[in-house]
Amino acid sequence: MDDRRRLDCDGRTNLSVATSDQTLGSSESERAAYAFLPQTPIKSTDEHLVEFSEAMRAVAKTLRQVAEGKAAAQAEAAEWKRKYELEKAVKAHKHHSVTKGCSNCDKDKLEQLASRLTLETPSVDPTSCCGNHEICSRQILQDECPGTSKNLHDKIVGRKAPFKLSWGCNGDNNGQHKHDFVSFEKGDITTAERSNKQILLKWESPPQTVLFVTKPNSNSVHILCAEMVRWLKEHNNINIFVEPRVSRELVTEDSYFNFIETWDDDEEMKTLHTKVDLIVTLGGDGTVLWAASLFKGPVPPVVAFSLGSLGFMTPFSSELYRECLDHVLKRPFGITLRSRLQCHVICDSAKNEVETEEPILVLNEVTIDRGMSSYLTYLECYCDSSFVTRVQGDGLIISTTSGSTAYSLAAGGSMVHPQVPGILFTPICPHSLSFRPLILPEYVTLRVQVPINSRGQAWASFDGKGRKQLGPGDALICSISPWPVPTACLVDSTTDFLRSIHEGLHWNLRKSQSFDGPAA
Repeated sequence: MDDRRRLDCDGRTNLSVATSDQTLGSSESERAAYAFLPQTPIKSTDEHLVEFSEAMRAVAKTLRQVAEGKAAAQAEAAEWKRKYELEKAVKAHKHHSVTKGCSNCDKDKLEQLASRLTLETPSVDPTSCCGNHEICSRQILQDECPGTSKNLHDKIVGRKAPFKLSWGCNGDNNGQHKHDFVSFEKGDITTAERSNKQILLKWESPPQTVLFVTKPNSNSVHILCAEMVRWLKEHNNINIFVEPRVSRELVTEDSYFNFIETWDDDEEMKTLHTKVDLIVTLGGDGTVLWAASLFKGPVPPVVAFSLGSLGFMTPFSSELYRECLDHVLKRPFGITLRSRLQCHVICDSAKNEVETEEPILVLNEVTIDRGMSSYLTYLECYCDSSFVTRVQGDGLIISTTSGSTAYSLAAGGSMVHPQVPGILFTPICPHSLSFRPLILPEYVTLRVQVPINSRGQAWASFDGKGRKQLGPGDALICSISPWPVPTACLVDSTTDFLRSIHEGLHWNLRKSQSFDGPAA
C-alpha cells in the first residue's frame, strides 16, 4: 500500500520492489500503463498543428503578395490613364485652337497641360534618336571614321537618305523592340519581353545613291551590272557608285556611263558610308564579304543578288531585279543584322601596343592555323580575364554566327541563325577527343596568344585573306564590332536562313520512309 501511494503521488518515479507477490504484480502493471502514456497521439497531433499553422502563414503571405501586386497594377493603370487623358486634352485644345481660334485662357490651360506632360515624359534628344523604341539612321550619319576629312564629303553626293528600323510586322507598333532585356522590379529579376518580329527598314526619304559591288572576271555579271545601272538611272534617277575597276570597264565600253562615280584613294573610300544609301552586290557570298570590307564603320543596307556558287547571304534572284529593287527603294523591307568581328594584332615586340592602326573587320571568321609549320599549333585562349583552354592541333576558328555555315561548319561547328548574338569558338583538328566547339556570348573579348615556349609560329587570316604571322608572345584580340552588316531579306531572316541551308547544303535531305502499316 505504501508503494502504491508513492506511485499515485508522482506518477513517473520508479516503484520500489514489493515483498509480496501480489504487490509486485500490481506495481508492474501500473508501471506498464505509465510507460504507454508517452506513446499516445498527443505529440503527433501537436506536430500536425504546427505544420497547419505554417501552411496558413504561407497562404497568408501569398495572398498579401497578390494583393500588393494587384494594387501596384491598379496604380500603374491609373497613371497611364491619367497620362492618356492629359494627352487627349492637349490634342483637343490644339484642334479647338486650329478650328475656332484660341483665347488667352485656353492658351494658358494648353501650356499648363503641355508643361505637365513635359515634366512627366523624359525628353528625347532630336539629334540622337526618335525615342520611339526604334533605331534611327541619324545616329549613324553623324558618326565619322577616325582620320576622315570633311572636305571630301562634298565631292560626290551631298545628302544621305535617313531611315528607321522598327521591330514589327509591316511596321506595327505592337512588336516594337525592347531595349532592356532584363528588368529588376520589386526585388524580382525577370526576363523582359523580347520581340519575335522581323526587323524592318523604312526610308524616311527616297534613297539617292546606290553602290554596285560585282564579282570580277565574269561577263554575265558585267552585262547585268550595266543593265541595272542604266535602269536605275533612267527610271529612278539614282546616283550610281561603282568600284574603280568597274568604272573603267563601263566608261571604256560606252560613254553613256560617264555619270557613274567612284573613289580615287583609300581616304576617300573611308567616307563612303556618308554618301551611299544602298549597296547592291552581284555575285556570291564572297562578293558580300568584299562589299562589307569596304566599310570600316557603318554599313548601308545590302541587297545581294545570287550570281555565285553558294548563296547563304544572297537571297535575291537576278532575273527579278526590277521588282526587287523597286520594292527595296519604295517600301519597307526586312533586314538581317549580321554581326562582324573586330580584330587587333598585338606584337610582343611592340610592348602590348596594337600593331594595326585600325581594327580588321571580318564578317565570317578569323582563322589561326599553323601555316607551313610541321608542328602542332600551340595557342593559349582567354575569354575576358578568364582562361579558356590551350589549343594543340591544326588551329582555331573564331566565327560570327553568319560564318557558322562556312569554315566553322566544315570543322565540326554548329549552324547558328545569323541573328543569334554569339561568337563561335571552333577548333581545327584538335589533338584531343574532348575538345568540342563552344558558342560564347557576343559581349566577351577573346584573346588568342602564342606562348613564348611555342615550338612554331601561327598565321591568322581574316575572311580568308590578309594573313598575318603570329610569333611567340604575339596575340590576337577579337570582339564583336558595333557596326553590323544589314542585309535585305527576301522573306524574313528565319525563312531565308532555312532556305539557304536546305538549298545550299541539302540539309537533312533523305527519302521519306514508306508506310507499311496494316491494311484497313
